[in-house]
Amino acid sequence: MCRNIKTLFNFEPPATRDEIHDAALQFVRKLSGSTRPSKRNEAAFDHAVETIAAAARALLESLETSQPPRDRAVEAAKARARSAQRFATGAGS
Repeated sequence: MCRNIKTLFNFEPPATRDEIHDAALQFVRKLSGSTRPSKRNEAAFDHAVETIAAAARALLESLETSQPPRDRAVEAAKARARSAQRFATGAGS
């Protein structure tokens, strides 16, 4: 899966329209193999992003969970710690 697409469900505050749009854009870029479509394909590209964003919003609004919402700051700190550990260089290397 695309590494840049983040989990958006069950956070407090909920995912914003911009976050959902960015995830949809990243998904369409991955599917199309293009970060920027040609002028000829721009309308189809933009339509796909908007359609996927709408579907994602509908999905997020309909999902239910018994788990308490996750805190964005805590999850971001965990991600930074994982990244630091993953990319840490050994002393003296």
